[in-house]
Amino acid sequence: MGVIRHPEQRVAIFIDTQNLYHSAKNLYKSKVNFGEVVRVALGDRKLIRAVSYVVNTESGEESAFFEALEKVGIEIKTKDLQIFYGGAKKADWDVGMAVDAIKLAQKVDAIILATGDGDFIPLVEYVKSQGCQVEAITFGRSASGKLREVVDDFIDLDENPHEFLIGYKGGPKSKKRGIVNLDLRKQIKKVVGTDTDDL
Repeated sequence: MGVIRHPEQRVAIFIDTQNLYHSAKNLYKSKVNFGEVVRVALGDRKLIRAVSYVVNTESGEESAFFEALEKVGIEIKTKDLQIFYGGAKKADWDVGMAVDAIKLAQKVDAIILATGDGDFIPLVEYVKSQGCQVEAITFGRSASGKLREVVDDFIDLDENPHEFLIGYKGGPKSKKRGIVNLDLRKQIKKVVGTDTDDL
């Protein structure tokens, strides 16, 4: 089955922030331009919601990062870092992200997962069984091969890291994927009523 994209298609984007952050850090020693990830994933379609799942660290230094996400129209869901006896730490949004995607699947035409985590394969299979298209956007080199197989479309950020990384200088630029470039700010303003003209 080919992927379907048209301007009236309603889309929800769920961002596994830790997954993309660590992939960019380990593969490129760079930071992700989340606004660009959302823009390319969306294409010329209607954005219903874009949600980023993040963890509050002990230092609280991520507040500027959270503000930057909100400024480009990405909703943020946070949870505190869990620290267990003995010093073990846990920060996992997988279940929360999956539950949100299931709840929204009946209200949109396409779910886009910004992650390469193979733990989401059962979610993809379930949402597809409900008649909703499921796509993924992430760094292909750190993505689950099985996840790539089960989604309706896979956008590989490794094909053009310059477009999706902040300040990345390495390697030659590759050709951009043939996706319609939509002014994300106008789309977000229309959907959520947020004024982003000053961005």
